[in-house]
Amino acid sequence: MFFPKAMSEIELIVPSKDLLKVMRILSGHGVFHQAEGAGTSLESQAGSAGDWQEKAATYAALERRVQGVMQALKIDEAPPPSTEFVDVAQIETVVPVLERIEGDVKQAVDQLAEERKRLEHLEGNRRQLEPVADVDLDMTALRGTHYLLSMLGTMPAENVSRLQTSLNRVPHLFLVLREDPRRPVVWLAGTHSNRDVLERAARSAYLETLSQPAEYVGTPREILGTLDVETAGLRQKISEQESLLVQIAISNRKEILRLAWETHAGRTLTEAIVRFGRLRHTYIMVGWVPTDELEALSARLREASKETLIETVPANRTGDKRNVPVALPTSAFLRPFQMLVTTYARPRYGELDPTWLIALTFPLLFGAMFGDVGHGLLLAALGALVSSRKLRALRSLASLGGLIAICGLVAAVFGFLYGSVFGYEDIFPALWMHPLQNILSILIIAVAAGVVLLTIGFLIGIFNAWVSRDWGHLFFGHNGIAGFLLYWSLLGLVGSLAGLIKLPPAVFGGLAVFAGLAVMLSELLIRLVDGERPLIEG
Repeated sequence: MFFPKAMSEIELIVPSKDLLKVMRILSGHGVFHQAEGAGTSLESQAGSAGDWQEKAATYAALERRVQGVMQALKIDEAPPPSTEFVDVAQIETVVPVLERIEGDVKQAVDQLAEERKRLEHLEGNRRQLEPVADVDLDMTALRGTHYLLSMLGTMPAENVSRLQTSLNRVPHLFLVLREDPRRPVVWLAGTHSNRDVLERAARSAYLETLSQPAEYVGTPREILGTLDVETAGLRQKISEQESLLVQIAISNRKEILRLAWETHAGRTLTEAIVRFGRLRHTYIMVGWVPTDELEALSARLREASKETLIETVPANRTGDKRNVPVALPTSAFLRPFQMLVTTYARPRYGELDPTWLIALTFPLLFGAMFGDVGHGLLLAALGALVSSRKLRALRSLASLGGLIAICGLVAAVFGFLYGSVFGYEDIFPALWMHPLQNILSILIIAVAAGVVLLTIGFLIGIFNAWVSRDWGHLFFGHNGIAGFLLYWSLLGLVGSLAGLIKLPPAVFGGLAVFAGLAVMLSELLIRLVDGERPLIEG
């Protein structure tokens, strides 16, 4: 409970003919952690490593293709099947199935993309024509001329006179088709020979030209009516294509998830085999297994391959064990809090597992700060709903559901202690006290709780350094004895000055100076204790 699981190093010498059988046992049991770099210094038989590398690359490519299909069909990832796989999926059987599904998906996706692009084009034309919808002007008259440059658009009202003034010496026609106090609709026309001058003047006056769809005829209102009809038809087609993709997803979901698992398993296994050492007809595997799982795993391995040689060495918790993987004990209650711990870092092998401390303090502190019966129960219900995975939009947060529910329940308990329901503190009497009426008491309790938690943190750091035989950090580290003495000497100094402690302030001041110097020079002192040279890095 208080430490990561005890681990044992296991070394396997497996005949080539039994390799996949052994791999099936190791992967199916789910407890083997391959040691990085183990066996890679051994020479591989010519061509064998290359074959497995090629297979690993092929499986990786297939896995990416399957993920692309899942993304297109909006199929969420699912846990692997509960039954063990019999063998590595054969590439020859995976490819035809994947190509068939990809073909159906690609055809539907391409058509859907084309229709959405067309819809976007129509909506763009509609937005361009809406400002001139009430202008009674045949748009055809503005197109198809070889000698006339025509610009229809909107511009700031204050720039109209400025544009007209700037074009006094240029032959042109300028009409305000619709008066508007902010952005009137205007039409500017002139010869192509003056194109540069007209366009430059239009840009300087901030004339935003409107598109004139060449495939439509009539007035803007008539064209808008045509666009509305076409847009409605396109939306219907898009809806049909989306329904088709949903049907493809429903009919192929199980098969796609099977392909996803098989390609992922194939890639993982082949990548692992690439890292194995090989001696002609045998493979050498080195890794770590939780000690309590070792006996069951060894029995299954001997049953699968009687010629496999197994050697195990338990890992001692003391000393420097940075290379030993960490397996934290799992339980339904602790699992949400393990996620909080591993978000920052995993404890090293042999160190105390802080999960139990987080499981006690995190909900307690949250409830103390957020104490309210109504809000707490709502939060607990939300956490239970998120954890159930019934809300598709919140499935990615399912792992947080348990944590949210526990914190909500603790907040509800503190709500009864505070007598608070949805922020109202006059519904029933507080079982303990009303925080707003006892602010000083709350502050004192918060400070005391902080002192206790920091002290526990220091003690855990000191214990971990002792277990790891890291003497430098044990004595002089910020989380070691020097940091602990500095913290408590400063607290004692404050208590002595306040008259709460009978010892004179000079005692605590001297300790604080001594511990502070040790912390300031911690890097130099740690290198001195550890025998590292030079003491000061340049």
